[in-house]
Amino acid sequence: MLDAAMDWFLSLGANYGVNPWIFGAIYVGAIPFFFASIAWLVKRARAHRSTVVPAMCAGFCFVSAYLYLAIAGRNIPLWVWIFLAVLVLYGAVSTVRDTRRKIARAREEAGE
Repeated sequence: MLDAAMDWFLSLGANYGVNPWIFGAIYVGAIPFFFASIAWLVKRARAHRSTVVPAMCAGFCFVSAYLYLAIAGRNIPLWVWIFLAVLVLYGAVSTVRDTRRKIARAREEAGE
């Protein structure tokens, strides 16, 4: 059964022009860079400096695997794009909320 699931998963890449191993590597490989960008963002916010660049880096890391899908993929069904849009929107809202909490907590600890 595991072999059948793996064959199905790998066949999706052939059907849509995307290598699932590359997609997975980008997806997992971006995680440490995403967290590093968030830490950088919080540090700059605590110092009352611009957070534009770290926010852009975090955003890029967050969507990098989907950018690969958009660039390399072909004939991707509309429902996949809708599902990904919902995931990205939810993730962005969640990340902004958590980052604001971290910044507020850091400022409280610093006595500001």
